[in-house]
Amino acid sequence: MAIEIFMPALSPTMESGTLANWLVKEGDTVESGTILAEIETDKATMEYESIDDGVVGKIIVADGTENVAVGTLIALLLEEGEDASAMDDISSGGMASVEINTEASPAAAPAPVAPAHVAPTTISPTGDRVFSSPLARRIAAQKDINIADVSGTGPRGRVIKRDVESYTPREVIRTATFQLHSDAPFEEIKLSNMRKTIAKRLTESKQTVPHFYLGVDIELDNLLAARKELNGMSDDYKISVNDFIIRACALALKKVPAANVQFGGDVMRHYSRSDVSVAVAIPGGLVTPVIRGAEQKGLRQISDETKELAKKARDGKLMPEDYAGGTFSISNLGMMGIKQFQAVINPPQAAILAVGSGEQRVVINNGEMKPATVMSVNLACDHRAIDGAVGAEFLGAIKTYLEHPSTMLL
Repeated sequence: MAIEIFMPALSPTMESGTLANWLVKEGDTVESGTILAEIETDKATMEYESIDDGVVGKIIVADGTENVAVGTLIALLLEEGEDASAMDDISSGGMASVEINTEASPAAAPAPVAPAHVAPTTISPTGDRVFSSPLARRIAAQKDINIADVSGTGPRGRVIKRDVESYTPREVIRTATFQLHSDAPFEEIKLSNMRKTIAKRLTESKQTVPHFYLGVDIELDNLLAARKELNGMSDDYKISVNDFIIRACALALKKVPAANVQFGGDVMRHYSRSDVSVAVAIPGGLVTPVIRGAEQKGLRQISDETKELAKKARDGKLMPEDYAGGTFSISNLGMMGIKQFQAVINPPQAAILAVGSGEQRVVINNGEMKPATVMSVNLACDHRAIDGAVGAEFLGAIKTYLEHPSTMLL
């Protein structure tokens, strides 16, 4: 029987993707490790490798097809000695409906077939089959969650334990749509997968996460002096202000562990490691690569990792392990001259720091006025997970580390 090839989940948030380009054609011989196709996810365009040997028997979903759901049957692979008749059982077995945008391709794509080895299923109210593990179904039942509402990140879109544990009910989410109208000349640009994901996730965040904001001014003169001294010691590295901010936030998360949390409905998850997501602007949107265990890394290592991840992000080469699973985020628009702003929390994280630009201001110390370089920052917190006092303590710790950078060495 032919080997079924399904649309893979190439990122934790991927529900569908664009089959950008097939790199093989029907009749080609492939082996394990052969690149079959390029798939555009919500984060990047990634290569999809074959895990089996065989001959490409049939390509079901054509180049350029958009909104191909994870788990959709996209191709069939014939094993050694098989001919086209091996595909008869699959093609005659019937296929459930799947939502695919067929405007991008003149040939309508058949819908997904349930993988033969995934037996546990349930039926959603719409009649669609939902593939899930027994443990996921048991946890869903205990939490009174409809398993059909949970997006699966397991093999071939299967709902697994972590999907149910991180699920947030979306019944209250409503996305407003408006009739677009103006007599001004315009160019209409179709939304990319990345922009669709940004729109969806941030709408959910503002509608379902109770944000509150805390702001503080931070004097940077000691930090700038330390940075100048460090960068003058070698040409092998160049430490940025942002590198200091990443380390300060990581250490503050260790000092105030009540801020290093995520809200999960009826549980709170407290993290013992500071995995700091750093927002990076790229054409068409932004991504948030993660500096993992940043509290255990020096400024030079943080600097090197940040530069490497930013380059991969701009080249569209980030892998899921590069951007998934952060516990806290930083968004820095200071280099663009923005004085201050309030950022939107990236769920399931519970906080994000918005960093503005440093500027010369007059400050008063001990009754005397003096010039100082001052930076304004705003911390957005999820009030379900972080109370005001915890947020204030955490932000105070960040301020102390940045105003007295030598304390980062303790």
